[in-house]
Amino acid sequence: MNVVIAGHLCLDVIPRWETGGLLCIKPGSTIRMEELTFSTGGAVSNTGIALKRLGFEPILMARLGDDYVGSITRQILEEEGIKTDSFTSVHGVPSSYTIVLNPPKTDRIFLHHPGPNDLFSADDVQLSGLEPGLFHLGYPPVMRQLYIDGGRNLEVIYRSAKEQGWITSLDLAVPDPNSDAGQADWHGILARTLPYVDLFLPSLDELLLILDPGKFEAVNSGELPISVGLLNDLGVKLLELGAGVVVIKLGDSGLYLRTGARAGSLLGEEWAYRQLLSPVFKVQVQGTTGAGDATIAGFLAGVLLQEGPSETLTLANAVGGCCVETLSATAGLPSLDVVKRRIKQCWTRVSPVIDCVAWVSDELGILHGPLDQVKLD
Repeated sequence: MNVVIAGHLCLDVIPRWETGGLLCIKPGSTIRMEELTFSTGGAVSNTGIALKRLGFEPILMARLGDDYVGSITRQILEEEGIKTDSFTSVHGVPSSYTIVLNPPKTDRIFLHHPGPNDLFSADDVQLSGLEPGLFHLGYPPVMRQLYIDGGRNLEVIYRSAKEQGWITSLDLAVPDPNSDAGQADWHGILARTLPYVDLFLPSLDELLLILDPGKFEAVNSGELPISVGLLNDLGVKLLELGAGVVVIKLGDSGLYLRTGARAGSLLGEEWAYRQLLSPVFKVQVQGTTGAGDATIAGFLAGVLLQEGPSETLTLANAVGGCCVETLSATAGLPSLDVVKRRIKQCWTRVSPVIDCVAWVSDELGILHGPLDQVKLD
């Protein structure tokens, strides 16, 4: 089955910190660093390389400049055995890059140049001529043509993919709240796009920031705890907007899955009306860059392998866990056999901090909520 990964692509420049955190940064100071890592970044690269390592042959679609940064980006992907001939090459526009500040015990900070990502549109997604399979696109909130004009390009991409028979998947990104992207009508954009999205895989931060900034601030300040009630409300709302399967990424609390009737017709009856929470696996975290994209790759792999929801969520957590054991987004990603072997060896899960009273664990460690397999009104 063909797997197309489209959307945001950049070069990540990641300095490794020797000690300390961002508090030591001040004007005029010199900070001793360790080696510098170059890694391709963005949904196209992170999810694409992860799927390649898992044994699939992803087709990548993105825009890339014809400069030195673009050449490094192509070289890294080609060294992974991934063809780059589906990229749109843009002359005279500097390629996208991100400087990733990832000091110990501190959340990441990104210094990002969007480059040709802001020019990516429906014209860059060429699915005709390909046997329909699974289509995934990532990061429209940081790709200008996909959120201006009410998200017209985004809707066109997904409507066209569905009309051609593809299983469709969508991931978001956190926009600058003060930018045009942060001020866009994301409720309206999702309302016109999600009816054509089978798998919707955003993070909690992304959802709250673009749909309910007040709750975003309350959650991040600690005033509003993350609860199963909050997650269920978001999940049901997204299902009502048209999504088939909703998976909300929760960082070190794992993954929350909510589905309705459409998931059953899409992936099989065992996917219908599900409410599941999948805790993360215990690992030594070295860096979280690309963890969400790797987790998505694991989830897409489960769908491609026609696994059930518990197995698919487990694979997603496992691939994400392997990712964070190294500094870059892709260096720690092994083969599918290695990932499955770690799962079978009773890899320990970490109990989520979310209160899951009355939730029941299955043999894979997936928590089933009280609304699991209960039909929505």
